[in-house]
Amino acid sequence: MRRKLLWILAAIPAAWVALSAGFFWAMSQPPAVFGGIVKYTPMPAMMLLPFETMWSRARGGTLNPGDMAPDFRLPTLDRSATVSLSSFRGSRPVVLVFGSYT
Repeated sequence: MRRKLLWILAAIPAAWVALSAGFFWAMSQPPAVFGGIVKYTPMPAMMLLPFETMWSRARGGTLNPGDMAPDFRLPTLDRSATVSLSSFRGSRPVVLVFGSYT
């Protein structure tokens, strides 16, 4: 009985570390991959992980305050043209807002 209890007490932290490592790997993947994993994850399992800390590290990136934003191209709202961030460089201020509205 005692041996079984010790095995269980050792297995719980090992399972937590493995689950945390798996989620950290998933957070480092493109959003479609991560979303596919999370949609099958029960909410209580996610509450056991240091989700915010892992998310900040996995998705933090390498930019620092004051660095120039990397160039990207996006379609306009009416999809009639494409605009790139570099086309505004030096001509007017640009504000980039990132966030989740869900």
